Amino acid sequence: MRSAAEHLAQVLALVAPPEPRVVPLAEALGEVAALDVRATVALPPFDNSSMDGYAVRAADVAVATESAPVGLAVAGESAAGHPWSGTVGPGQAARIMTGAPMPAGADTVVPQERVAATAGTVLVDAPAPEGQFVRRQGEDARPGDLVVRAGTMLGPRHLAAAASSGVDRLMVTRAPRVAYLVTGDELVAPGGSLAPGQIFDSNAVYLGAALRALGAEPVDLGSVGDRPEDVVAAVVRAVEAGADLVVTTGGASVGAHDPVKAGLAPAGVTFLDVAIQPGKPQGLGRVGGIPVVCLPGNPVAVAVCVEVFVGPAVRVMRGVPEPAWEPRRALEAWRCPPGREQVMPVVIAADGVRPATAGGSGSHLAASLAAADGLARVRAEADEVAVGDIVAVRRFTA
Repeated sequence: MRSAAEHLAQVLALVAPPEPRVVPLAEALGEVAALDVRATVALPPFDNSSMDGYAVRAADVAVATESAPVGLAVAGESAAGHPWSGTVGPGQAARIMTGAPMPAGADTVVPQERVAATAGTVLVDAPAPEGQFVRRQGEDARPGDLVVRAGTMLGPRHLAAAASSGVDRLMVTRAPRVAYLVTGDELVAPGGSLAPGQIFDSNAVYLGAALRALGAEPVDLGSVGDRPEDVVAAVVRAVEAGADLVVTTGGASVGAHDPVKAGLAPAGVTFLDVAIQPGKPQGLGRVGGIPVVCLPGNPVAVAVCVEVFVGPAVRVMRGVPEPAWEPRRALEAWRCPPGREQVMPVVIAADGVRPATAGGSGSHLAASLAAADGLARVRAEADEVAVGDIVAVRRFTA
């Protein structure tokens, strides 16, 4: 039996990021940067004022006091987008606005509320140290400096940083196309009528929503019942349609009616047991060169396997980091299956976690899954979790 860590490594070895694409900034919100974004210019591109006031020479006002203010002749004005081309000489000042370039000769700014202005003259009643209220060229970033790191999901602030750096288009990862297929003659679409032995299909709804939440482009292959030839035909359609990954649910165990295993094993998919509970029977391989991940059919097992295996694969294809599993204290005791890593749906509180339902990690508890905030992982060597034990916990990512 393969460990969950070994199986994850095999899953990740199968997938690769799709070819990136270039988009204008206006279309980049929510995308993932495929390359580092670097400044093309210095930020700010020139020395400028952070206040409305007067650009002066610090030496001219070094002896200014309330009782003996220094008078300076106003020689010009520098406004944002309209710099003054003159030079501030000894005994002179230039009116300056916030964001306006510092004129030549001036080395400090006196805010307008600290001066008395008359026609053509300004009185300064205190020294202004050199560099006061001056934003220096390149103090935010220099040409070539890293502005947005590859793998960043682009929000408004990242787009603004790129724009201020002179970048108008970004290389972003393409959302991977993940096709999904559910199997089982017992499945009925929600809203239909159940015949004896039938259940409503929750896996298709879950997978479509989960893949979208993970940032993938979901492709619904539908439900094909228990016919191996229909499974193969659906996967071939996904391959021909350019899917980057195919995920199937159900029919992957050792039962008499396991159509996924019967159809895809001859096509190159290996079926095996993974030491995880829920989620033991799984398959992994390629069909037509496209990675195929085969999951069990029970709804909780599907949710667990998406969090533990499919989610990491999608994040590798998108180029985004894997969220961490964090240590939390168990607030209740529970039993664990021997020899398999347990992944337990849990309620997460400030002081620890507890199982979301009395049924624990039963793979069939689809309705009860909604009560959980996330999952707790318990090592395969443990046969129980005692109150106070530390378990690895993560909130649902899909």
